[in-house]
Amino acid sequence: MRTLPKKIAVMGAGSWGTTFAKVLADSGSEAGREVMVWARREEVAVEINTRHTNSRYLRETQLPVNITSSSDPREVLAGAELVVLAVPAQSLREQLRSFRDAIEPGAVLISLMKGLERDTDARMSEVISAEIDIEPERIAVLSGPNLAMEIARKQPTASVVACSDIETAAWIAALCSTEYFRPYTNTDLIGVEIGGIAKNVIALAVGICDGMGMGDNTKSSIITRGLAETTRLALALGGKYETLSGLAGLGDLVATCSSSLSRNNTAGRLLGQGLYLDEVNDRMSQTAEGIKSGRAVLDLATRNNVEVPITEAVVMVLEGTLSVENMGARLLGRELKSEGELQ
Repeated sequence: MRTLPKKIAVMGAGSWGTTFAKVLADSGSEAGREVMVWARREEVAVEINTRHTNSRYLRETQLPVNITSSSDPREVLAGAELVVLAVPAQSLREQLRSFRDAIEPGAVLISLMKGLERDTDARMSEVISAEIDIEPERIAVLSGPNLAMEIARKQPTASVVACSDIETAAWIAALCSTEYFRPYTNTDLIGVEIGGIAKNVIALAVGICDGMGMGDNTKSSIITRGLAETTRLALALGGKYETLSGLAGLGDLVATCSSSLSRNNTAGRLLGQGLYLDEVNDRMSQTAEGIKSGRAVLDLATRNNVEVPITEAVVMVLEGTLSVENMGARLLGRELKSEGELQ
């Protein structure tokens, strides 16, 4: 088992990156652990260092004093034994290329991102592996029902740390365990990542239903069948059924589809109210990853002969080939079959 580190680097100062930095800092405050956050914009780093807030993303939430920040990635990475990656999924490859030489030898990398890379359809752990010369046991992912603002307010939350090496997963879990944040561990990176990726697209569908004024029966049906198609995709790629029935699957799906704090649910609701995609993007202050990854999820499913009708309908709406008014009719008009069928 690794020793507990004196420094952790968090690459990304958005809402989730800053919130997870807070979790790590709260967990390691008595040990004198430094958590340093890389902020792309200098003014964000200055605010974190002087006011101990990141008001753009977390309003007036006070950050622990053992969190510091810099806009220089090399300063942030120097001496860090754990590197937390919390940048937008579509920019990960470019960001890794810009600072990979500054990552300490032997450091563990953990991804907080829930997206597939467009054009390659690669999961974030696969992008990390492709861009950095690193052993699989030094790559981990974290996922679950993790709405950043709730965690920043210290509302009780559970999550999953996945790594091919269970001891590394347990090491990371120990670093982010607090009285309000409970991490579990497993070795199923595929299942954990696919659960976190696909639920964003399903949340768009639920948001569209919200925006159109549909009721709880409709939304419950979308969530349930969304879990079914997410599970089919994960199993086809080598994931485990129990992962999708747990925190990284069902738990994350319910939170993302049900909460007004969910960016994907919000984006879907705006689409359901009749806004064009460009208008939705203009209104969103943060990335709704389902919009970015929807096509990649559909392509990945198609390549693996997995039917994902909800995802397909959402992508058609995003690409302008299906109206939100006709989405329900398309889904309900599918061939009748047993609920337990894998396709």
